[in-house]
Amino acid sequence: MSAVLLDVESVSKSFGGIEANRDISLSVREGKIIGLIGPNGSGKTTLFNSIVGYHPVDKGNIRFQNKEITQLLVPEIARLGMLRTFQQTRIYGKMSCIQNMQISMPLAEQSLKAVFKPFRRQDMQEIEDMLAFVGLHSKRYLLAGDLSFGQQKLLEFAMALIAGPKLLLLDEPTAGINPTLINGLIDRLKVANKELGITLLIIEHNMRVIMNIADHIYCLAHGKLLAEGPPQEIQNNQIVIDAYLGAH
Repeated sequence: MSAVLLDVESVSKSFGGIEANRDISLSVREGKIIGLIGPNGSGKTTLFNSIVGYHPVDKGNIRFQNKEITQLLVPEIARLGMLRTFQQTRIYGKMSCIQNMQISMPLAEQSLKAVFKPFRRQDMQEIEDMLAFVGLHSKRYLLAGDLSFGQQKLLEFAMALIAGPKLLLLDEPTAGINPTLINGLIDRLKVANKELGITLLIIEHNMRVIMNIADHIYCLAHGKLLAEGPPQEIQNNQIVIDAYLGAH
């Protein structure tokens, strides 16, 4: 059995008296694809934000690669090898796709000045290969802001991959993507996991997608962990069906 990469233990987070997360525990083993599902407002994105250091938790502990990260800041956690994407893309719209990729490389040190630095030929080849991997090679010289929303999400995915994370948290990667691109994205997620060795934790509302790719799924509702298990078990869990999957 693979080692535990991320361990979330009894995490709680409130905002103005509203409990967004209550005693949530989950673990992500190295090399796996883990799904996080639940209705809107169930606390999924809040949990993501806590894990990557966007806001401090009220209670509980978070460990990454056996290192306590509960009190670390976003840049510190990112340097350890954990990154996330967002529901709304975080790209530089007035820069080309290649420039977006350049500033995402580890050697760029997250500086906009990186786009003016000379890049080694192998670095540029890696960038072009990664853009080809997500299907954007032909768009590499376009401004990122001129891409469709779905293509911007693919670019953000490529920007995260080029940074070489050990664990990548994806917040609704298929939301807003043209249905014709979704199968290709599913394939890319699987390849990133199996061939690039990147462990994935994915928030996803598209049940077809998450049931197709996840090794294990956690379901939240009203800020609490409702159920966990392999996809088939979750799909047939009556509590999950009643709370989320559309029972009448």
